[in-house]
Amino acid sequence: MEPRDSILARMYVVLTVLAAVPLLIVAQMLRIHLADGSQLRAKGERQASSFVSIPAIRGAIVDRYGRTLAVNTARYDLAVDPTIDGFKDVETSFFERLSRLTGVPAASYRRQVRQRSSPQYVLLVRAITERQKENIESWDIPGLILNPTFARRYNYGTAAAHILGYVSQDGHGLAGLELQYDDILRGTDGRQAVKRDRLGRIKAYVEGQLVEPKHGESIVLTIDLVRQTILEEELARGVAETGAKSGSAVALDPYTGAILALANVPTYDANRPAAYPAEARRNRVITDRLEPGSTFKLVTAIAAIEQDVVEMEDSIETGNGWTVLQGRTLRDTHAHGKIPFREVVAVSSNVGTAKVATRLDRGTFYQYARNLGFGQPTWVDLPGEVPGRLKKPSEWSGTSLTSMSIGYEVEVTPLQLATAYAALANGGLLVRPYIVAERRDVTNRVTWSVRQDSIRRAFDARTAREILPAFMDVVDDGTATLARVQGLPIAGKTGTARKVVNGAYAPGAYRASFVGFFPADDPEVVLAVVLDEPKTVRYGGSAAGPVFRRTAERWIPTFPEIAELVAPPDTLPSKPTAVVPEVDGLPSWVAARRVRASGFRPTGVVPKTVDASLTRIVVDQDPTPGSRRSPALPVRLVASGSDSTNQMLDLRGWSARDAVLWLRAHQADVRLEGSGVVASQSAKPGEPIPDIVVLKCQ
Repeated sequence: MEPRDSILARMYVVLTVLAAVPLLIVAQMLRIHLADGSQLRAKGERQASSFVSIPAIRGAIVDRYGRTLAVNTARYDLAVDPTIDGFKDVETSFFERLSRLTGVPAASYRRQVRQRSSPQYVLLVRAITERQKENIESWDIPGLILNPTFARRYNYGTAAAHILGYVSQDGHGLAGLELQYDDILRGTDGRQAVKRDRLGRIKAYVEGQLVEPKHGESIVLTIDLVRQTILEEELARGVAETGAKSGSAVALDPYTGAILALANVPTYDANRPAAYPAEARRNRVITDRLEPGSTFKLVTAIAAIEQDVVEMEDSIETGNGWTVLQGRTLRDTHAHGKIPFREVVAVSSNVGTAKVATRLDRGTFYQYARNLGFGQPTWVDLPGEVPGRLKKPSEWSGTSLTSMSIGYEVEVTPLQLATAYAALANGGLLVRPYIVAERRDVTNRVTWSVRQDSIRRAFDARTAREILPAFMDVVDDGTATLARVQGLPIAGKTGTARKVVNGAYAPGAYRASFVGFFPADDPEVVLAVVLDEPKTVRYGGSAAGPVFRRTAERWIPTFPEIAELVAPPDTLPSKPTAVVPEVDGLPSWVAARRVRASGFRPTGVVPKTVDASLTRIVVDQDPTPGSRRSPALPVRLVASGSDSTNQMLDLRGWSARDAVLWLRAHQADVRLEGSGVVASQSAKPGEPIPDIVVLKCQ
């Protein structure tokens, strides 16, 4: 072939191939469109679209009267895009103004921008306020980015800090109720579909999917902010006056287990938890184990009386204030000689208590301590609770029984002490303490409420009535006279225990405590106070007793019935005339209350204590019911010797507390539904009193 023909042939082949390339491209495009088109289009849509999170609002925490203790507030994260035109020109002045606003050095902001990992986004400040945001916007700085967010605010700073806890920067609970109820408070974030262009910029997507956030529920507590603040103030005062290292206190409703207040010193501001040491953030009421000392003698008294090894008036020889039992020397602060067991409790005799304890079986003593909740959690709805320590009898040494009888070789928490004395106050029932009463959604609808219930019967109600006078004597003329409040009957027990440091009892280191309840004949409050290593005084009555007294005095106005009890008759509200209430057929203490509530002064059979009148029924009164009289005139009550019929009364209209007291005096267990005034009862009036009575209250 000629050279010219060879060149032309190769040229035609190249042209043919070049002409076929567009055809092949078109064919491939058709194949992709027909075979994989829908799949690739969907993938492209996914790459071009995205979702942005819609944060859920964290639920509030409020006290029993609706005061907001913790709430979410609007905040903004301040970022900047340093690549925007004009930012470099104002960078220096911007950082200086921002430094004056936040208190952070301008050099710190310059370093953040210089060492940024993202070229177009630098986060400078988290959680600035609405006012700060408006101030920054007025500067008109190019490249600023303000992202709306939420921040947790604790409206009362240190108040109830150990109850509330705190959250992390991203809003997750880290301590207290914020941690315990994190899932409920936090809610679930929503999301909004958006479009992104090739540069990654977000654009609205009208037809995009929208998932609304499920906002967190709010929780309603059992505490009252006023009482909580009072307890915190008086505990701090007690710690300061005694030079103690720390202090803890907790108050309960003895019938329901509701926590009325809880305090620790030192404390912290929940808005700035990182500014305080871990020691200040610890909730000592539930995390600190301590040897309780004489407050544990409650176990010995209950076991001894129920096992019939001693009577309250039996004489116990305490000698010259010391004795040796099972190789261990026990001492009292003073020599008391031969005294009744009731006085052994009142003066807190270690010798007398230990001698009585030696009459008890080991297993029996251990079981009574377990029944009162020691050695196990209380199951309070707060995180971090420790169960304490109660050795099994198989682990005891020869001196364990006598040591434990006076509060050594056993470790408890302040909350366990309070629940044990709540059992004495309510007639022998161990209750579960709790602090959250209700949960509510964003519409304020109640989604859950606590079901009040007792854990078990720790001891018989008759035992509680028998030993109660001894614990009242502790305050009247025993070791806790500094806890006494004029006109208010109080029962309780002091405790002074040596403190273990590094595995041995440290010289001069003690824990002082007092646990009491009031009014002793109709308790509404159980309060435990513990001071760690007080310096100026070391005994429970002298160190913790005044904290109890001052708290009780300041709490009295928040309990109308207690205030009425403490106030002298001539301070009762007066009216020109009032209707004499009908109280025939009522227990005498209930009748006396109703007479006082109507503005009159009851006379005749007016009991000094509830126990003295649990079964005495009013059979006559003067003046007659329904008549109008001046409140200055007395109403005379006449009561029967006793209610021996064991028949059910009509409890409708009674307060829940009065009804429970009367039924338990007649050996009936009570199941309450609701609170307030009895609206209906499961047993009809006139019927024999059953073992269990259901009361519906409103």
